[in-house]
Amino acid sequence: MQSRSMSSAMIAAPKSYQSKKIGMAVGGAKDTNNFKANIDNGFLPKLDSITYEGQFYNHFFDTGLGEQECKELFCPSYSTAKRMNNFSKEQEFFLSVGLNSGIKEKDFKRKKLNLVVVLDISGSMSGNFNSYYYDKSGTKIENEEKAKKKKMTIANESIVAMLSHLKDDDRVGIALFDHNAYKAKPLRLVANTDKEAIRKHILELKEKGGTNWSAGYAEGMKLFDEVPLSSEYENRIIFLTDAMPNSGELKKNKLFGMAKKASKKGIHTTFIGIGVDFNNDLVEYVSKTKGANYFSVHSSKMFKKLLDKEFDYMVTPLVYDLELKLDSKVYTIEAVYGSPEAKMATGQIMKVNTLFPSSSDGEATKGGVILLKLKKTGDGSDDIKLHVSYTDVDGKSFKNSGKVAFNSKKSSYYENLGIQKAILVSDYVSVMKNWVMDARAGCNDNVQWIMQDHVTIMKRTMVFPPKRPIFPTIKTWERTSCKLKVSEGYKKLFQTFKEHYVYGMRPLNDESLNRELNIIETLLAQKTEAFDTKSKKDDWQFVQ
Repeated sequence: MQSRSMSSAMIAAPKSYQSKKIGMAVGGAKDTNNFKANIDNGFLPKLDSITYEGQFYNHFFDTGLGEQECKELFCPSYSTAKRMNNFSKEQEFFLSVGLNSGIKEKDFKRKKLNLVVVLDISGSMSGNFNSYYYDKSGTKIENEEKAKKKKMTIANESIVAMLSHLKDDDRVGIALFDHNAYKAKPLRLVANTDKEAIRKHILELKEKGGTNWSAGYAEGMKLFDEVPLSSEYENRIIFLTDAMPNSGELKKNKLFGMAKKASKKGIHTTFIGIGVDFNNDLVEYVSKTKGANYFSVHSSKMFKKLLDKEFDYMVTPLVYDLELKLDSKVYTIEAVYGSPEAKMATGQIMKVNTLFPSSSDGEATKGGVILLKLKKTGDGSDDIKLHVSYTDVDGKSFKNSGKVAFNSKKSSYYENLGIQKAILVSDYVSVMKNWVMDARAGCNDNVQWIMQDHVTIMKRTMVFPPKRPIFPTIKTWERTSCKLKVSEGYKKLFQTFKEHYVYGMRPLNDESLNRELNIIETLLAQKTEAFDTKSKKDDWQFVQ
């Protein structure tokens, strides 16, 4: 039986009381829409179009809180599991961190907003949602609503939907950019704004010119000079783009350096990607910034539904600088699933920059877990002490502690359905990320594709992607599309993994897991093609 020490913030509580609480989820990716959209349109997805935290946010998880009551801003809860991995043939140890809050849903209220919308109106926004701007010719699907709209149209409609959620005491400003930047609307009270006129202006915007992302961000920052910054307001830039900048934007005086600098001033950034060619690889970089998150829009209609449910949550960070320290002589942290700062984990410490509020039904929380894979490095007591520290939005520091132990009498078990589901979903993400790395190596990246058999691929599939040598070489900035292909080895792998996934779904009895299953089946339905590494091809990418 697992032992656990109870934080002073937790006492027994009936589930009817729990149902009144919100949950929490990490910042960074809030969906994997771009991954699915690329597959649906016959393109090979980009590496960071699927992330662990983004896939977790597609699901609700039992956080392992049980009958305990959280009475503080944030109360972590812990669950354990052990299993024999059918792919690697190794015993694995998992620890889930449940993300709970003591805030009652009826008491949750976001701060007033100083909201600046920065919109990309450059020429690349003229492309259809389902085509790549740098392709010589885009794919067209005439029978789908999204194919009839340009990225610019979807962006405009998304902004209009967003503005409908603002209150009279919020402030809103708008900046536009192509190769230059423009102030379209000063940062002023919504109550003093002719909403219908602004809505009309937004819907009339047309794409033109080149692209200067950093100029657009700088123009957005200037709007904050027009109002005093105070703790009474949440200050946020929402940056809408098809995100195809080059690596120069990582410099301190460019877009992503500017976003990090703005965060230190208390101005946070939400990136919203438009179109299948949205470069998640690049935006994933900024998602590690404190207070930042990003969404991928695959239709203005679906984005409106998201906003109707979650607008207040997406603009309201609650916890900063979360750090979990593992105190154990037997276990170290091998991998972290569900946080954009996963690579920041050391052998003993896990860090998360930001937690946002999240929906909870009293039984489970949307995206409400972080999963740690532990490595057994010695012998002795299985007891693990866990020390957590974090700050709230006002800079006040908090600490709490807990204790867990693996069940020494069982070689394989899941303490609850929440950690079982988190492991299954993380397996899916690992398989997909490793497939994308290998498939892109055979497309237009400068990496040699190596033909390998099914067994070799199986052994590699569960490797934590950042630990693979190929990982940093796959990411590029501007690129044409890659045709969706599934090699013979991966076709066999996907069939094997489908069996593993379906078997794992059964005890969970959760229809939401069909999302992943449907993508696996889509990939299995692809015509098997060998990757061509010998024939000559025209790989010129410059388009005038």
